[in-house]
Amino acid sequence: GELLLMPPASFLHSDIIDFIADLIKAVARENKLDIKVKTGDVGVRTGIDSSRIPDISVIDGKVWKSYRRDKSAVIEGGLLLAVEVVSPGNEQIARDYTDKVAEYEDAGIAEYWIVDPIEEKITVLVLEKGEYSKTVFAGDNAICSGTFPRVKVTANQILSA
Repeated sequence: GELLLMPPASFLHSDIIDFIADLIKAVARENKLDIKVKTGDVGVRTGIDSSRIPDISVIDGKVWKSYRRDKSAVIEGGLLLAVEVVSPGNEQIARDYTDKVAEYEDAGIAEYWIVDPIEEKITVLVLEKGEYSKTVFAGDNAICSGTFPRVKVTANQILSA
């Protein structure tokens, strides 16, 4: 694999990540869900010699516990949701909308959100029979999550975090 250094994210990028992570954590507490919500510090194996670090990773609690003592924070399987916030730049946009879609689909990640503050939309991809189906949300459209149906939030609420 090759290490790709990325510039620091914007403050908006950071605020959106915090908002979504806090929301999912609150829903998990209220509903006693056995999950772990991590922001930018857990890798996901996407190939033999490659991994990605999503902006937000939501991991099955049992899977998380099985990895806790590993030397590397890279997991294989058990990722319920990956969230990426799009950064400006053609390369970053292509990475989130094309490269990561294919890699996360192949890795079996149940759901992938692409939060795009530039285009003011959120794309939710849900894994069905090994392939992602896509729904785009904007404005006051409520996000529909197959993995977390109790998460009640609109695209505007996320994008204006």
